[in-house]
Amino acid sequence: MIKDIIAEGLASGWQHIDGANQQGEQELDCDVLIIGSGAGGGISAQVLSQAGLKVMVVDEGPLKSSQDFKMQERSAYPDLYQESAARKTKDKAISIFQGRCVGGSTTVNWTTSLRTPEPTLQHWQQRWGFKQLNSQSLAPYFVKAEQMLGISPWLQTNQNNALLAKGCEVLAWSYQAIPRNVKQCWDLGYCGMGCPTNAKQSMLVTTIPAALNAGATLLSRFRVQTLHFDKGAITGAQLQALDASQRLHGESIKIKARQVVLSAGAIGSPAVLLRSKVPDPYQLVGKRTFLHPSVMSGAVFEQAVNSHQGAPQSVYSDHFVWREGSEGECGYKLEVPPVHPILLATKISGFGQFHSDMMQQINHLQVTIALLRDGFNEQSIGGQVQLRDDGSPVLDYPISDFVWRGARRALLSMAELQFAAGAKQVFPLHEQSKLVSSWPQAKTMIEQLPMQALATRLASAHVMGGCAMGGDEQTSLVDEEGNYRWLDGLSVIDGSVFPTSLGANPQLSIYAMALRNAELLAKRLQA
Repeated sequence: MIKDIIAEGLASGWQHIDGANQQGEQELDCDVLIIGSGAGGGISAQVLSQAGLKVMVVDEGPLKSSQDFKMQERSAYPDLYQESAARKTKDKAISIFQGRCVGGSTTVNWTTSLRTPEPTLQHWQQRWGFKQLNSQSLAPYFVKAEQMLGISPWLQTNQNNALLAKGCEVLAWSYQAIPRNVKQCWDLGYCGMGCPTNAKQSMLVTTIPAALNAGATLLSRFRVQTLHFDKGAITGAQLQALDASQRLHGESIKIKARQVVLSAGAIGSPAVLLRSKVPDPYQLVGKRTFLHPSVMSGAVFEQAVNSHQGAPQSVYSDHFVWREGSEGECGYKLEVPPVHPILLATKISGFGQFHSDMMQQINHLQVTIALLRDGFNEQSIGGQVQLRDDGSPVLDYPISDFVWRGARRALLSMAELQFAAGAKQVFPLHEQSKLVSSWPQAKTMIEQLPMQALATRLASAHVMGGCAMGGDEQTSLVDEEGNYRWLDGLSVIDGSVFPTSLGANPQLSIYAMALRNAELLAKRLQA
């Protein structure tokens, strides 16, 4: 029988307030209010609560446990994702997958755990004034996070990943095994719907329980409306309760805190700052938000691939990421996604009979994705988080010609790779593409496809930036310890502090930086 960590913790007396059950106004106080319970918030909660500080953690999503994860897309997406996994950029051109539950995106991601690439750290030092953060200073925190969360290369490769490796071998492209944050993994392949066996070492089953065991309080289904501040210092925040359908139901909680750690992610954190009208003399909040915009290519194989089974990601190729240097043409990372029915149906191009034919071949489909490395070149400045009339955030991300050139090269690489791996047909996910049966046919077609928003299918599960870290107050909102430059008592500890994208899946980078900055914050607050 699978141990239900959450149910046992609640029975043992964890302090948990569910916004759906909130009645009436309430005032609470703490030393540290942490907004968000994902990679940054979860690590911060454990470090600060175990340091003896009175910690409250708030998340706008629900608290779920392994018993709630049924490996069903129809319930997982509305229950666990922002906007029911239908979040898009302002022009609807890029789909964005972000978790909205306790544990955040770590509860629903595909477990890939890669260290920050060395070229990225060097770029930050040269262009963004980083002096403290480099591979040497971060190494102990990477090691600590890897040991905490069971991160090591996963060597059981499903067919989806094996075909990526095979294509690389045939073409003599480099590829590597992916480290995953799992312990005693059953290799089910449904990581994106929450782990029903607690094998995934997400924040839901690691740092959040550790923080609650140390006396922290968890508030789920509460939205942070605004931060409170006075005379240049944070004093607390106003929270609005959400019902079981994630709608405001009129009740609120006011929390007094001497320190706020903002860990709501690269769309949520800027949104809180914008709603709060915090000091921002250089108008940087929400600017330079990055996505690793990802193009996709499907391939039909004679043999069954069954891309929904087994570890979603276990092989990647960085062959094209840094070929022209960090500031050269847009590089791209090659990975594969799991192929589940709803995910495929909503991303595959075409309609009618073509769409139906592709869905019927789902078990013979291999899908490769290319993550475009945005933010390193002056022609790639990312997007901007804005607020709708109701205060909810939306990301305006115009796609530059620089990114489109990378997208076309990536589609070419993926088609070449899939034919090299033995595909009988390939189709780039683009509204004007068709099934082609050879690499020369694919090359001719892709070179003629218009690279346009809404025609080229794009998706992202990596939102970064919007609260840039750096050494210059005119170009960065937080310093290298995550301190907000214009308000005392406010830290930002999540992926929003990255001044560019990473060129790698972000969760391990956030863990390492969160460990460092949360430990430094704990020492300051204890002094």
